[in-house]
Amino acid sequence: MRRWLLLWIAAAATIFGAPPSFAGEVQKPKGVVELFTSQGCNSCPPADAVLARLAARGDVVALGYHVDYWDYLGWKDTLAQPENTERQKLYGKAFGKREVYTPQAVINGRTHVKGGKRGAVEAALVELERTGKGLSVDITVTRVGDSVLIDAAGSPGGIGNAHLVLVQFDPVKPIVIERGENKGRTISYANPVTSIQTAGMWHGKAARFELPRSEINKKGGCAILLQAMGEDGLPGPILGAAIVAPETQAP
Repeated sequence: MRRWLLLWIAAAATIFGAPPSFAGEVQKPKGVVELFTSQGCNSCPPADAVLARLAARGDVVALGYHVDYWDYLGWKDTLAQPENTERQKLYGKAFGKREVYTPQAVINGRTHVKGGKRGAVEAALVELERTGKGLSVDITVTRVGDSVLIDAAGSPGGIGNAHLVLVQFDPVKPIVIERGENKGRTISYANPVTSIQTAGMWHGKAARFELPRSEINKKGGCAILLQAMGEDGLPGPILGAAIVAPETQAP
């Protein structure tokens, strides 16, 4: 766990007032869309455009995970991270799939659709919310002094376990692709993920997590995912989510 990650968990406590929200912050979103994509995949640009629209909407946590297994096609994805590929493979196992593919959109950690089909992504978000599989745990982000406080509400009956997952991402990245299947194209990628780490545990009761304000401000953006995990260590349903934007984005 990174040195700067000074985390503590406590039972729900009264929040110290209500400081102003960060610009670009997303709280109480309709859902989480995780797109697994690659600069070397010629079927990915439409999915990248769908993700960009979702990110711009402001009511969805939209994250772009660039994978590295298509690099052999002639262009090494400049945004790819091995951790992104590993996360997709773990989702594949959780969904009972033998292979992974791009572009794949995972919604709320519960289901997946082809990422280039905007209607399918939207329908999945609506259906999950309709059937009670939306984001059921509120995540509130505030800042007090030198800290960014992340408050996760409790579940009905105080039952459940989940990891607090921090997903760091950069601002929109326009990339000129010089080789491979997308040669000659310039594509803008929304919220490309740069790191993924587990920062704490949630046990069904209201809890608070604290991050240094100065460190959050150094990052492009940070998504907070409250994600259940299977006994086999595979990722499960995302119960709550939010986005923390650095103060440098504030007007």
